[in-house]
Amino acid sequence: MTNSDSDERRKVGSRTAVPSFFTLMNLLSGYLAVVQTIEGRFEYACWLIVLAGLFDALDGMMARLTDSTSLFGVELDSLSDIVSFGVAPSVLIYVFGLQEYGAVGLIVSSLPTICGALRLARFNVRFDGVKRDYFMGLPTPAMAAVIVAFILNFDEAGWFHRFSPGGLSVFIPLSIGLSILMISTVKFDALPRPTRAYILGHPRKTALYGTGFLLIIFLQQIGLLVVLTSYVLINVFRAVYSLFHGISAEKEQGST
Repeated sequence: MTNSDSDERRKVGSRTAVPSFFTLMNLLSGYLAVVQTIEGRFEYACWLIVLAGLFDALDGMMARLTDSTSLFGVELDSLSDIVSFGVAPSVLIYVFGLQEYGAVGLIVSSLPTICGALRLARFNVRFDGVKRDYFMGLPTPAMAAVIVAFILNFDEAGWFHRFSPGGLSVFIPLSIGLSILMISTVKFDALPRPTRAYILGHPRKTALYGTGFLLIIFLQQIGLLVVLTSYVLINVFRAVYSLFHGISAEKEQGST
C-alpha cells in the first residue's frame, strides 16, 4: 500500500467520524428515551425521541457536506434508527397506554419496531447512494414523531380528554396505521435541502415546510401534532388520488 493510499484512507476515516458522531448521539438519545419511559417520565422520553430525530437529520447533512456517505454509515444509521424510532416509541406507547390491554397491547405496540426494521432493511437493500426527493413508505423518524406528538398533546388538547387513561383505544389504530404506512409503497416527501438552488426551484414546498417549522417552534407540541398529522394525511391523500386517477384513466382508455 502506497503512502497516498494510506493518507486517503485516513482522510475518509476522519470524514466518516463526523456524521458517525451524530449517529451515535441519535442512538444514545433513543436509549435514554427507553430508560425515561421505564421510569415513568413520558415527557422526557418524548423529547429525547425528538432530539434523536434532530441528530438523525444532522448526521445525513454532515455526511453530504463532508462527502463521506458510506455503507458503514448507512448500516450504523439504520441500527441507530431502529432503537430511537422503533424500540423507543414501541416501549413508550406500550407503557403509556397499551399495557393494560395485555397480549393485544403487547403485540400492537411491537408493530412500530417490527415494521420499522422491515422498512429499514428494504431501504438498505435498495440504497444506491442517490438522495431522492421522496421516501418509499413513511420514514421511521416521522412515525416515531407522530406517536410522540399524540402523547405530548394527550393532556394538553381538550379533545384528547375523552380518551381517558383507562381507555386509550386511539393508540391501537394509530400504531397499526403508522406501521402499515411504513412498509407501504406510498411516497412521502423528503425534507427539502437547505440550498439556494432548491429554494428557488421549489418555492411553494420550501414555504410550506418553513411554515411548519415555525409552527413547531412557536406552538411546540401542538404545532408538532398539527404539522406531522398534515404531513401524513397530505401524502396519503395524494397517493389515493393518484391511484383512483390512474384507474379512471385506464377505464377511459379501455372504453375507447
